[in-house]
Amino acid sequence: MSHSVRSSAATYGRLLSYVKPYWKVLAVGIAAGILVGGSLFVTLLVLPKMVGAVEPANVVNVPSSAKETGLPPAAVNDPKLKSILDQARSAISQFHLPAVVEGTSVTVTWPKRWTFDIVNGEGHIAWQLMALYGVFFSLLWLLKSVAHYINGFCTRYVGTKVVADLRQDLFEHLTDQSLRFYSGNDTGKLISRCTNDTSVLEYCVSHSIEDLTNAPLQIIGCICAVIVACRQYHSYALLVILFLGFPLLILPVQLLGRKIRKIYKKSYACIAEVFSRMHEVFSGITAIKAFHTESYENARFEETNKRYVKQVIRALRLHMLVSPSMELVAVTASLAFMIYSYSRGVTLTELTALLAPIFMAYRPIKDLAKVVTAIQKSMAGADRFFELLDTRTELPEKPDALEKKDFSEKITLEHVSFSYEPGQPILDDVSFTIGKGEMVAVVGETGSGKSTVANLLARFYDVSSGSVKIDGTDVRDLSITSLRSLIGVVGQTPVIFNESIAANISYGSPGATREQIESAAKLANAHDFITGGNHPRGYDSPTGEGGCQLSGGEKQRLVIARAILRNPPILILDEATSALDTVTEKMVQEALDKVMVNRTVFAIAHRLATVRHADKILVMKNGRIVESGTHESLMEQNGVYRHLYVTQFQK
Repeated sequence: MSHSVRSSAATYGRLLSYVKPYWKVLAVGIAAGILVGGSLFVTLLVLPKMVGAVEPANVVNVPSSAKETGLPPAAVNDPKLKSILDQARSAISQFHLPAVVEGTSVTVTWPKRWTFDIVNGEGHIAWQLMALYGVFFSLLWLLKSVAHYINGFCTRYVGTKVVADLRQDLFEHLTDQSLRFYSGNDTGKLISRCTNDTSVLEYCVSHSIEDLTNAPLQIIGCICAVIVACRQYHSYALLVILFLGFPLLILPVQLLGRKIRKIYKKSYACIAEVFSRMHEVFSGITAIKAFHTESYENARFEETNKRYVKQVIRALRLHMLVSPSMELVAVTASLAFMIYSYSRGVTLTELTALLAPIFMAYRPIKDLAKVVTAIQKSMAGADRFFELLDTRTELPEKPDALEKKDFSEKITLEHVSFSYEPGQPILDDVSFTIGKGEMVAVVGETGSGKSTVANLLARFYDVSSGSVKIDGTDVRDLSITSLRSLIGVVGQTPVIFNESIAANISYGSPGATREQIESAAKLANAHDFITGGNHPRGYDSPTGEGGCQLSGGEKQRLVIARAILRNPPILILDEATSALDTVTEKMVQEALDKVMVNRTVFAIAHRLATVRHADKILVMKNGRIVESGTHESLMEQNGVYRHLYVTQFQK
């Protein structure tokens, strides 16, 4: 078995595993599909009898004397009449109709007793019998339609639920990934794979399950009707033509299907690039406007868009070849059989019995062909989907991970080294201790490793070597939930969600009351601007995407209020005031001073004046701690810290 076949089988198997929770609904849909095929089969058996009843060759020759005397056709001894009576008895018995043949009359027993002659005075079949055939045919078609509705609803319901589960699993999987994963993947492409790839799956799966549980059963019903007709009329030529022609119907699907899948897989990669370009442009629209590069960005997007369109057109060419190829084979085979039947003098009744199932089977065969191409298209999306779902970069959590409820002693980094890429160290043998209640600040030039240390403390990444311990326990031995509950982070770039102000403050504290939210806002110096009139709905005011309806200082104070509300014993500050004006910085710094009370603080400092009162200052350079001490002791050393401090204040 080739690798591609094994890969396809594995993909199909994984998709089917998502169907398992909904097997009862799917079973109802399949049962309805069987009913569709069965009712179609019976309908095709009734149709030739209706045609045979009105065929000119079956008109009974009634003598003129019988017409003149008013004698009923029942008195006429005619072989054709006998044949019609036999067919009527056969139909009543075969389909269990509420009627009985008595002499040359038919008596309907339900819902009301009713008797009529089978042949009228003109030798034609009685209209009452044709009406019975018509009513029975309509009831069968009604049964088929109801079953088709149930089949379609149940199978599309399952398909929709399956894709919803797939999308949910992918979203949860992506949120579990480490920051290392996001630093190496384009956000726009991830959004495309979460939306576009799953949308393709949603359309194809929800429709394909319906056709896969419906079309084959209709085809089987038609084939059974052909076999019955061939046996009845001793004409097996159609079976031979079907046996030879069916592989020819499947051939274009097989030849084109794999190519379609490969091309669509490339097209999905191209549309991901389109999403990526759009996300990048919209996120950086301020810079684009400032540098007046709209034309340049339009040209770049046009080039990316053209690559996507090129792949879609390639797939479209192959996709559109499938149906015409099948139609050509089907029409050629039907004409060959009609010519053969004409040369053998086949009657209209026989021709109806033999060809009607073929014509009725054409649509489900065509639907099945569409399913095959749709599956190949969806499998291209499924391959990319499961490829992303199989990416494992989340931080491992031990099965017996410890739950730590509080912080009581110290944080220790012991000989920590770290690198994002092999051979490119960011931190090299870093060791220090933060006692409970202490404020430790880290300073240094850009790229010296300050933020990396903070990320390791919060275990956004795992150390390459060494260890990070809280109260003597390695953070890798703690559950992620308990570790993060001990740590709060206030970053330089505040993260604001497109929700209300209150929802942003209570983010991460779902049980917080409005009183607690307002109390945290007051401590963060945020209550006044929230209720001051600039935000008419107060705490219920929307913040806009990325907090676009808030100023920089307002966003920072909301983030600080969020940290205050969560009340973590350990606080990591990534210089939350460096991008603010002097007045706003003072208000934010006052809020930070409040939040740092009675907490253990690790602060990344860009403005050295904000950390002069730290219990310990670590000076980093090229991933190593080169100096350590208080502000006064470091100034006396006349080393790197003094140089940074003097340089900053001279500016």
